[in-house]
Amino acid sequence: MFNAVVLVLAFVADALIGDPPTWPHLVRLMGWTVERLEGRLRAALPGSLRLAGVLLVFAVVGGSALAAWALLALAAALWAPLGWLMSALLAWQCLAAGQLWREARAVARPLEAGDLALARRRLAMIVGRDTAVLDEAGVRRALIETMAENLNDGVIAPLFYLALLGPVGAVAYKAVNTMDSMVGYRNQRYAQLGWCAARLDDAAGWLPARLSALLLIAAAALVGLNVSGAWRATRRDHAKHTSPNAGWPEAACAGALEIRLGGPSYYGGALKNKPWLNQEGRQADRFDVSAASRLLLMACGLAGCLALAVAFWLWGGF
Repeated sequence: MFNAVVLVLAFVADALIGDPPTWPHLVRLMGWTVERLEGRLRAALPGSLRLAGVLLVFAVVGGSALAAWALLALAAALWAPLGWLMSALLAWQCLAAGQLWREARAVARPLEAGDLALARRRLAMIVGRDTAVLDEAGVRRALIETMAENLNDGVIAPLFYLALLGPVGAVAYKAVNTMDSMVGYRNQRYAQLGWCAARLDDAAGWLPARLSALLLIAAAALVGLNVSGAWRATRRDHAKHTSPNAGWPEAACAGALEIRLGGPSYYGGALKNKPWLNQEGRQADRFDVSAASRLLLMACGLAGCLALAVAFWLWGGF
């Protein structure tokens, strides 16, 4: 029960409504499931945490995909329009473009008004680094980085799997990405348990991340930013990032805006010397967050058009 029209409805609903925090959402249900299964698997397999991590991935990703398929099948069996509605609902909940812009604005507005403390607190809700030590340029840099990274994780990759595999594929990807954000860390607690989730997320995001960079370069041309800089920074600096995927959109964004991203940051009170992306770029100034928003909005539009064309070709329009 999926086609190009359903994709358009999901894209529009995400842009207009986003992710109201009081509404039920797939990601919150997935997170709740991961939290409960993690404790049980740790207790059951204390000496085999890698195996526990593999079982956790199978349970959460496989269970999410199976549940999505069953919901769609049941809804379609009860009433055909209900099947289409359920398909649009699942597709909508897999996208996060609208929420990305809302969260970015929530940080940018107090920063523009001179309220650095509030901007830091709001930024801390969407990034993992310590924000209390950041100056205005540091807040802008961290915000633009997370916008670029989440363009891939929250928009391009879900659209990619939605267009190719329908809502079930998009739900499966969302489960993979949610697991990575919860257990895919290279620290003492999760190095073993989260290994499978992290590697699967790397694999699932590999092609969409590179597509994200290409879309950002194309978007830079359409909004009047530095196209050659975006291309050069992407080719040269994407591999400097610790993630095999996040460096692609972040480097493209840095080059397009002619700023540098990455660099030393504090996490949990410890300094992490991350390399610079587009090191010759300048510090992010007060105009760069709005420029980044225009750039990423255009990239989302291009991604939506591309996904619509693929969905129409594979699934039809009506």
